Amino acid sequence: MNSIAIIDYGMGNLHSVSKAVEHVAPDASVIVTSDAEKIRAADRVILPGVGAMRDCMGEMRRLGVEELAKEVSADRPFLGICVGMQALLEHSEENDGVGCIGLFEGRVKHFGEPLEEAGVRLKVPHMGWNQVAQSVDHPLWQGVENQSRFYFVHSYYVPANCSSVVGTTQYGHSISAALAKDSMFATQFHPEKSQHSGLQLLKNFASWNGKS
Repeated sequence: MNSIAIIDYGMGNLHSVSKAVEHVAPDASVIVTSDAEKIRAADRVILPGVGAMRDCMGEMRRLGVEELAKEVSADRPFLGICVGMQALLEHSEENDGVGCIGLFEGRVKHFGEPLEEAGVRLKVPHMGWNQVAQSVDHPLWQGVENQSRFYFVHSYYVPANCSSVVGTTQYGHSISAALAKDSMFATQFHPEKSQHSGLQLLKNFASWNGKS
């Protein structure tokens, strides 16, 4: 049976992510857990995340999630969501600078103040629906139209010049909306809150073999 583990380190939208995955993969075994052995035994792993990066990384390190993420992302499909994506970069400017897991090259930046686009002042955090341009033909985009809208909530961003970018959006800056490398895929947006397009992406993940 296809098994999908959602890592619980106390800092994620665990209920909404698990319910969305259960909806798109009704035949899968979906568990929310902090148990390292259960996570190691899963066919696919999801790292969600909300909140401040210092708190997230502090809990990941306390619970051994940082090393576990490095281990399981190397040999099976692995999905990072929102702060779970940012945590996979090398460093974040949040909280006066936080070292992150380093599975993707690059740094997480603050939007800066004032933030404007076409002469219009933009609010931070960025909260709402934005179109995502697919820059790489990846299996997780299958059935998702280019320029589909996804739901974002974040105050920090990964620049679109990140070497692993596979999807971008615009909010004052050109932003990495999705990253991919080997068996890893990560989204700045929340697929579990992004209606049809987000559910299609999660459905693709539930059957993805980890190859691009």
